[in-house]
Amino acid sequence: MKIDYINEITFITGLKNGDSQAYTHLVETYHQRLCTYAFGLIGDSDLSEDIVQNVFIKIWKKRKKLKEDVDLKNYLYKSVYNGFIDYYRRNRPVFSLEKLHIDTLVVFVQEDSGNSMERLISQVKIEIENLPPKCKQSFILSKQEGLTNIEIAEHLNISTKTVEGHITKAFSILRKTLDPKINGVFLLLFGIDLKQKI
Repeated sequence: MKIDYINEITFITGLKNGDSQAYTHLVETYHQRLCTYAFGLIGDSDLSEDIVQNVFIKIWKKRKKLKEDVDLKNYLYKSVYNGFIDYYRRNRPVFSLEKLHIDTLVVFVQEDSGNSMERLISQVKIEIENLPPKCKQSFILSKQEGLTNIEIAEHLNISTKTVEGHITKAFSILRKTLDPKINGVFLLLFGIDLKQKI
């Protein structure tokens, strides 16, 4: 007989007790939402699936330690974000993200399915795409690819001063075009506070 987990406490109790139906309900309810959210952070569907799968596996292994009053949705989104952070720490050491930014993240995952966070990330990406071509290129090479200004200068065959000028201009434009509330997302993505002078 299939159990209807409308009550969150009954659902979490089921998980704690090793009920396979509760685990199936967990995956069916949150898998797509979490994959969409992870993809918004990392931009890779396979890695997003891996991160979400690891989150489900960890929850199942640690199910007995779950508290009945846990805010499961926020717990899941934070776990996905932590998986994202761990991936970048292993593979992109130059990517300056810190776990402290999790406090900023919590604000954005209150809305259902993580749509708020996904929408804000999308706005950041749109404004980066709208940057003047040379500014955009320098910004992406610096902040997404992790190249130094010297490496960018060599790659683009321009001076380091010119690279610095392009990046400074990019931040100046983004500071004007992005809504102040998106600063938290920018901080999460690039480890940089738009409120600060570059």
